[in-house]
Amino acid sequence: ALRSRSGRSIINGNWAIDRPGRYEGGGTMFTYRRPNEISSTAGESFLADGPTNEVLDVYMIHQQPNPGIHYEYIIPGDNVISPQLLAHRRPGEPLNGQLGMPEGTSHEDEDLHRETDILTGQSAGTFPVIQPGRFPSHQPENQVPAMQPPRQNREHNWKQVGKTECTTTCGKGSQYPIFHCVNRITHEEVPEGYCDSSTKPLPEEEACNLFPCPAFWDIGEWSECSKTCGLGMQHRQILCRQIYANRTLTVQQYRCQHLEKPDTTSTCQLKICSEWQIRTEWTSCSVPCGVGQRTRDVKCVSNLGDVVDDEECNMKLRPNDIENCDMGPCAKSWFLTEWSDRCSAECGDGIRTRSVVCMTNHVSSLPLEGCGNNRPSETTPCNNGPCAGRVEWFAGGWTQCSTECGSGTQQREVICVRKTEGNFDVLNPYECSHLEKPPSQQSCYLKPCGSKWFHTEWSTCSKSCEGGFRVREVRCLSDDMAASTQCDPQLKPEEKEPCNTQDCVPEIDENCKDKYYNCNVVVQARLCVYTYYKTACCASCTRVANRQSGFLGRR
Repeated sequence: ALRSRSGRSIINGNWAIDRPGRYEGGGTMFTYRRPNEISSTAGESFLADGPTNEVLDVYMIHQQPNPGIHYEYIIPGDNVISPQLLAHRRPGEPLNGQLGMPEGTSHEDEDLHRETDILTGQSAGTFPVIQPGRFPSHQPENQVPAMQPPRQNREHNWKQVGKTECTTTCGKGSQYPIFHCVNRITHEEVPEGYCDSSTKPLPEEEACNLFPCPAFWDIGEWSECSKTCGLGMQHRQILCRQIYANRTLTVQQYRCQHLEKPDTTSTCQLKICSEWQIRTEWTSCSVPCGVGQRTRDVKCVSNLGDVVDDEECNMKLRPNDIENCDMGPCAKSWFLTEWSDRCSAECGDGIRTRSVVCMTNHVSSLPLEGCGNNRPSETTPCNNGPCAGRVEWFAGGWTQCSTECGSGTQQREVICVRKTEGNFDVLNPYECSHLEKPPSQQSCYLKPCGSKWFHTEWSTCSKSCEGGFRVREVRCLSDDMAASTQCDPQLKPEEKEPCNTQDCVPEIDENCKDKYYNCNVVVQARLCVYTYYKTACCASCTRVANRQSGFLGRR
């Protein structure tokens, strides 16, 4: 933008953008160019012949990195001659009181002189002074004498034959007179070489088409759509403009009332919005009791059915994909391992063992009394069959391993006995000397110092008939009875199993009978709610009540 120090805008001011053209300001005329921003990479520019008669300020606004400004200017010399003065000067006349070309200068020197002046004037905008003595003062013998000043009785002269076309059709344009060389008597046009070029009048600018141009609506570009998807709004600036003196001015809107005003707002839709879809139902609660969490799968889906990034959907409308769930207070329960595989005795009565621990809140261990006094048994009897009455080594049970995990040792008592039905007799060891004596000590390795599965007793079946289910809690516990994740998942006991799969059989009351043959009418009339009819038509009313409760149960 170009503005004077007084604040008057010359090009692009007052929040309006002018069209390319010529604009007057600062004592000169500026030519404003703005190339097409799509097809050209050149920037905006303005050019003036000058000189300017006041200080002008150049403003630039940019939204991208500053592209910079390239500028050129001309500084006048000290001793210069106006090109207009040089054009009206006759050969031999002094220039501003200084001696020009001597009369004796040859045609060749005169041509050189003019060529030097013109070239200098094109680069600096002025013509330098010709210093005396620059050219030879004598005429060479082989040169034709210099051209004499034109005489008034020449046969040809310059004549105005018309004017150039006005630069604008309205709003003050400019035009220039056109001069041609003609025969003085017949006024026929002849080549310009017949006339003296130094006497050709300079065309002076004349104003034309001074009446103002009709006002018009200047339509700005549409703004970006207010929404990236779905129905939005976009806006544009509409100004009433009028061109005068090569300058586009913003005028009152009533001047454009003869034209229909374009819309300043419009609806827009870049694309159809994506939407949220719930892909799965809620998962089971993460804990069997207490407060846990459950999740579901929520995806952003485009109008084509493709899963896209969540940012393409309205995050404010996103359904929850995780929420808390309360499974009720946690009860203290006994956790048990499976029974050991081997019986403690190879024949006769023995025992099998298991581990029992009281747990609550899923992770913490409580004293045994926290689960009550009804502690499940840690041993159960077993019998691998009767022992024959023979002498043999009898090995007692191994003592506990000296370490709870890792490598250790354990002891047992080995005696010679004769086992009979019901009891056995202890013999001297030599009675069994012919038999291989079992070891009384061995190394033991109960488990790696890791974890194993514990579970509670089965819960009561959820239904007494027609198939229910019962559950128990299973946890992986380390040696110190803390929750662990090191148990083998393939060995994890089941947490849920079906139960009571038999059909439901209603109880038959021998005293419940229909006393009338038309009890079906009582049922249809829905009179079973009354005590009299409920007793008189007991069987029919009971069948209806059972069907209704079964229907509600299935729901």
